[in-house]
Amino acid sequence: MRRADPQAEPGQVFTGEAVALDVHPASVLLRAGGAMIDAVAYLGGFAALAWAVAAAAGDGLDQSMATALSIIGLVTALVLAPTIVETASAGRSLGKLAIGVRVVRDDGGAIALRHAFVRALTGVLEIYMTLGGLAVTVGLLNPDGKRLGDMLAGTHAQMERVPRYTAAAHGVPQPLQAWAQVADVATLPDRLQRRIAQFLVQAPRLSPAARARLAGELAREASRYVSPLPQIEPELFLAGVAALRRQRDAAGLELTARRLERLSPVLHGRPHGFPER
Repeated sequence: MRRADPQAEPGQVFTGEAVALDVHPASVLLRAGGAMIDAVAYLGGFAALAWAVAAAAGDGLDQSMATALSIIGLVTALVLAPTIVETASAGRSLGKLAIGVRVVRDDGGAIALRHAFVRALTGVLEIYMTLGGLAVTVGLLNPDGKRLGDMLAGTHAQMERVPRYTAAAHGVPQPLQAWAQVADVATLPDRLQRRIAQFLVQAPRLSPAARARLAGELAREASRYVSPLPQIEPELFLAGVAALRRQRDAAGLELTARRLERLSPVLHGRPHGFPER
C-alpha cells in the first residue's frame, strides 16, 4: 500500500501491514539521466543488430522483409529487452545501476514480469514517442515522482545509495547542561529526527540567513515534544534536544541488553529436569 496514512508525507512508503519504510524515491531529474542511458543502450543494440542483419543479407533482402525485421527489432529493443532485464535483475538496468536506483512495487517488494512489461510498454509512448516529455511532465506533477508507467504498474523508483553515516559532532551544549538534568524530551517523529540531524551536520555550510531560518523552523516543531523550554538560541536548542535523545535512547538500549543478558539462562537453557541428549 502506498501512503496508507492520509497524514503521510509525500514519498513515504508503507508495506501491506501499514509499516512505514525508511526509503527515498528517486527524483525526476535523476531518473531522466538513467532513462537516457537505457535508451542509448537499447537503441544502440537495435542499431547494431540491424547493421548485422543488413550486412549478412546484402542485397537479397526485399522491402517487406526489411520492414518486418525492423518492427521485430524495435519491439525487442524497446519492450522485450527492458522487460527481461528489469525482471531478471529485480528492477535494475544499466541506467538505474549507474544512478543507484531500483524499481520496486509500491509496498517495497520486488517487481514481477507484469510490472516490468507494463512499464516497458508504456515507456514506448512516454519516453520514446514523446522524447521523454510526457514522462517528465507526469513525474513533475506527481508528488512521488512517478511516471505514467509507474502509475499503471503500481511501482516507483527507489534510491539505493544512501549518504554515509556521520557520527554526532557534539553532546549537550554547555549552556544546557543544567536544563538537561530536568528536561523531559519525548521521542521525536522519525522524519523530524532525521531533519534535525541533517541540519546539525550541514549547518556550518549554510548561509547565515538560511541557517537561522531552518533552525527556527525545526526548533518550533521540536518544542512540542520538550518540557520545559529553555530560553536559548534555536540551533543550540536543537543540539541539546538531539544529544539528550541520543543519550537516553542509548541508555534504554543498554538497559534492555542487560535485562536480556540476565534472562539468557532462562531463554536458552533447558527446562527443569529435561534430559541431556
